[in-house]
Amino acid sequence: MDRPDRFEIEAAGHLGHVFVSTRPAGSAGAEAARPAVVLIHGIGVSHRYLKRLHGLLAESADTYSIDLPGFGSTPRPEHTLTVADHATYILGALEQLGVLEFVLVGHSMGTQFAIEAALQQPGRISQLVLMGPVVDAKRRTVVQQALALGRDSVFFESPSSNALVFTDYFRCGPLWYLKTLRVMMGYPTEQKIPGVSAPVLVVRGASDPVASADWCRRLAAHADRGQLLEIEGTGHVVQHNRSGEVAGAILDFAGIRRTAGEAPQGRPA
Repeated sequence: MDRPDRFEIEAAGHLGHVFVSTRPAGSAGAEAARPAVVLIHGIGVSHRYLKRLHGLLAESADTYSIDLPGFGSTPRPEHTLTVADHATYILGALEQLGVLEFVLVGHSMGTQFAIEAALQQPGRISQLVLMGPVVDAKRRTVVQQALALGRDSVFFESPSSNALVFTDYFRCGPLWYLKTLRVMMGYPTEQKIPGVSAPVLVVRGASDPVASADWCRRLAAHADRGQLLEIEGTGHVVQHNRSGEVAGAILDFAGIRRTAGEAPQGRPA
């Protein structure tokens, strides 16, 4: 895959970055419209831990990864943004790029942004994919979440996923992370998901201590049209460590034809 194009986009009064992989004009089959898939990162991180998944999906669909305002190399907003603020940014930025209907994929806190976007403009989201969703309603304290994340990084993550996550945490900085953490902990994911009209796929690494099996089963059951997929041999950052399996699951769930031929293959952790 060619390196994605980066667009700096202001929407809803905030500045973010969108990384875009589309089929170039003049390439084989370029006249046929391709479906769009949009990837949303979680708290403290950026598009970087979505790169493997982005590259695999881009073989079969126009793919967009967003660095939300305050994350990655984007400037910090003057005030803390709510989940609804981030959802409004996502929808506005994509509209500026002419992406009016798409499959929306979120990871960790990104699942909250994705759910909220699907509630704000349901007609634009054809399918919703929630990878490692937060926050488990039975473990709604910062201490419980921190312990789960610590277990995940020590026992279930690869060196490369840990390197991506923790260098992005450093870039984010403790102040913005903690401000956003309060927002994440206060969002009632389980109460919001029944209002989503799009089909929902919940994906978790089978060893993920952050998004437990019970929690993910309950979320999928709360969705109007929900299903759960567990991927063996990985933890919370499932889209990096098992990118091939996750990409294949998203394409199958969305009914997107795999133009690359064979099923997507993952890369070594």
